[in-house]
Amino acid sequence: MPTDFDVQLEKSLDAIMFELVELSHDIHAHPELAFQEHYSSQVLANYLASHGFSVQRNVAGMETAFVASAGSGEMHIGICAEYDALPDVGHACGHNIIAAAAIGAGTLLAPLANALGITVRVFGTPAEEGGGGKILMLDDGLFEDIDAAMMVHPAPAELDRMASVAAQHLEISYVGKEAHAAAFPNLGINALDAMTIAQVAIGLLRQSLLPDEMIHGIIKHGGDAPNIIPAHVSAHYIVRADTLGKLEKLLPRVKACFEAGAVATGATLTFGSPYPPYSEIVTDETMATIWRSIVESRGRTLMPPGSADLLRASTDMGNVSRVVPSIHPIMGIESLPAVNHQPEFTAAAIGAGADRAVIDGAFSMAALTVKIATDATLRERYLGGKQRTKLRESLGTNK
Repeated sequence: MPTDFDVQLEKSLDAIMFELVELSHDIHAHPELAFQEHYSSQVLANYLASHGFSVQRNVAGMETAFVASAGSGEMHIGICAEYDALPDVGHACGHNIIAAAAIGAGTLLAPLANALGITVRVFGTPAEEGGGGKILMLDDGLFEDIDAAMMVHPAPAELDRMASVAAQHLEISYVGKEAHAAAFPNLGINALDAMTIAQVAIGLLRQSLLPDEMIHGIIKHGGDAPNIIPAHVSAHYIVRADTLGKLEKLLPRVKACFEAGAVATGATLTFGSPYPPYSEIVTDETMATIWRSIVESRGRTLMPPGSADLLRASTDMGNVSRVVPSIHPIMGIESLPAVNHQPEFTAAAIGAGADRAVIDGAFSMAALTVKIATDATLRERYLGGKQRTKLRESLGTNK
């Protein structure tokens, strides 16, 4: 049975739904890479400010991060917006949809916040594709008093969660010695050979990896000319595993492959980790159950339980979920045969299915918030960090 709050959400949604679609298309038309999302963050923050939010910009040391707040209730709800794009393929992961849905959910909740007894915060989180903006915001204490957090993500399928895996980015650099490749190759140290040996070793390592363990990367620089022994070679790799604990065990095995290249050639090897590790997502099952009922009532058909394994990726929302009860559901946008990170998905991210995902995502996050704010049992469960404490104890962490 819809509550008066739900009826108000529907009325408010009718008033802003076209604006949300325009926001999604505007962000899509201005793709910006990690930490460079100046246009997108400004457009989104300005929209929230125009709808009564108090906006803090340039937070956590990031020019493109913001926190927008409305209401003064004791229950604090966090809604995360992502808006960074990918190199070359633009919004091929549909972060324009994520951003518009998050702004929509916040805007729907703002006029109801005090009546619901909530403070709603929309977090503008840069650099999800590489950089970990949410982790930097976590470290800065911006999620400290949040009782529940949420966001949506587009994909070809409809799921109540993403089967996320932990991930660590690695920057690898080999330094050798130049020499004439034909006349004096014996006087050089071939850094590209070191990388080749490492790649072969990683290829052989894969036969002993578990299904949830993955290693993939690119060579960023492989030499300067074919007649010069390559002396400077660099690469960027990602190592993934089911959990942070498993990732910690896998990383030394991967690093040993790169060390083998250095030992075999005499090149000097250096490692770097440009971003903190991304955690797997810890889905709050109560919120996920409510989410399923809400989106199904809007005519969306979720894939059966267990289907989430079809979509495995990594996100810094996982780090948030380790300290705040969270959900990260997947909104289908009817993109098949195109999938995330393909240029065809970029085109689908402003299609009719994507626009519906913006509208349904905004409403469903707002309706979920109404449910946990108005149900006495749920409110008591989440309010004041009780559920956060339970989550931390279950994970064995005090962070």
